Amino acid sequence: MKNLKTIAIALLLAFTATNINAQTKKVDAAASKLTWVGKKVTGQHEGTVNLKEGSLVFKGKKLVGGNFVVDMKTIAVTDLKAGQGKEKLEGHLNSEDFFGIEKFQTANLVFKTIADKGNNVYAVTADLTIKGKTNAVTFNVAVNGNKATTNFKVDRTKYDIKYGSGSFFDNLGDKAISDDFELAIELAF
Repeated sequence: MKNLKTIAIALLLAFTATNINAQTKKVDAAASKLTWVGKKVTGQHEGTVNLKEGSLVFKGKKLVGGNFVVDMKTIAVTDLKAGQGKEKLEGHLNSEDFFGIEKFQTANLVFKTIADKGNNVYAVTADLTIKGKTNAVTFNVAVNGNKATTNFKVDRTKYDIKYGSGSFFDNLGDKAISDDFELAIELAF
């Protein structure tokens, strides 16, 4: 019985010490920037989408976790001007053909595993949820002071976004849209 109490106390202390060392840092959504690029045969479009909320978890100076909510209602096209196709493309991105914003107003990213690559760079595997579908994505995150940055590609077809995909439709010609879109993320915390 004495050994069981000793083990229980040791586990409690270890758990408490682990939690004390972990520090959650809230991401400043307004100071953070998420940009996207979608490519097609005849060119590309780019834009922004806003972070709704997020946090990074550190043990000492080491990144050990993170989770984020993206406000999909804020998706914006930045390479077209008002009255020159901007509103039309934004409306299409909001539609069921793409992100289905009326039903799916947020996207989520939750870090699952993190490996320290040295020099404040971390290899992350995370669950990305878009349109209610969750898939694993992998990317590197660089942490420098109170900023973290990453770039990675997302295969939109894994989230049931198949519009204009040559992987699912024949004879698209120059109307084909790449299955991948690129994200560049700068987080301030």
